[in-house]
Amino acid sequence: MKKLSNAVDRFALTHPRFGIPNLMRYIIIGNVSVFFLLRMTNYAAIVYLSFDWGHIIHNMQLWRLVTFIFVPDSTDPFRLILSLYFMYFIGSMLEREWGTPKFNLYYLSGVVLTMLTAVISHYAFGYSGVMGTYYVGMSMFLAFAALYPDAQLLLLYIIPVKAKWLALADVALFAVDVVSALLRGNFQAALLPVAALLNFLVYFWYEITEALDRNRSLARHRNSRQTIQFKAAVRQQRKKEAERGYRHKCCICGRTDADSPNLEFRYCSRCAGYHCFCQDHISNHEHFRE
Repeated sequence: MKKLSNAVDRFALTHPRFGIPNLMRYIIIGNVSVFFLLRMTNYAAIVYLSFDWGHIIHNMQLWRLVTFIFVPDSTDPFRLILSLYFMYFIGSMLEREWGTPKFNLYYLSGVVLTMLTAVISHYAFGYSGVMGTYYVGMSMFLAFAALYPDAQLLLLYIIPVKAKWLALADVALFAVDVVSALLRGNFQAALLPVAALLNFLVYFWYEITEALDRNRSLARHRNSRQTIQFKAAVRQQRKKEAERGYRHKCCICGRTDADSPNLEFRYCSRCAGYHCFCQDHISNHEHFRE
């Protein structure tokens, strides 16, 4: 996984002209065009546009390798408009963050993994027909949430929710889709979300491993002997302060922060040990020696 992630970054850096600028614009135009074509043919044209490896390999219907990308995920016009707008938004943000080469690679690898899943399912389980790139879009959203976790999005178009929480909900939805597909015996439907997650992991391997390392380091720090001893010392100090009724007391005049809340107290760095003085005596006292 690490080697694949390095290869992607290296390819994007060494091929700055790779890919199609504003790729999502053409994806959206293709989806809208296919949507109108489906409406005009009473959705009969979808039979000739979906990914069917049997027709591709035996009947040489090679156009299916491309046309399935433009098959809309929804036939409802309102939902389709919102879905396409959202896809264009997150796709544009990803391309702006990564650059055209890496974003095109991300989308292309998601499409290729989807096709490979269909081919494997065809030979292994006898399944055929991929009706679109729903999980490619879902993996794009996971990438967006990883890059902009605190971005505010509208759940059900009215409730503002941070992208990271929606991403966690999407991962949970992936798991539900996998389990439900396995229970139905539809192994192709179970493999599609796994392929989308695999695509995401390749491109975010460094970020994921760094986050795990940070969490492990924080856990070790919290449970280390030095941290525990420091926390115990702090608790003991607070207990003493509560018993005495004050926190700071001047070694010269004896005034405390409880008696004079507005009085400032300092510790002298030239005195041996820790000795507190009020603002009137911090610069006017005889230094303590060993």
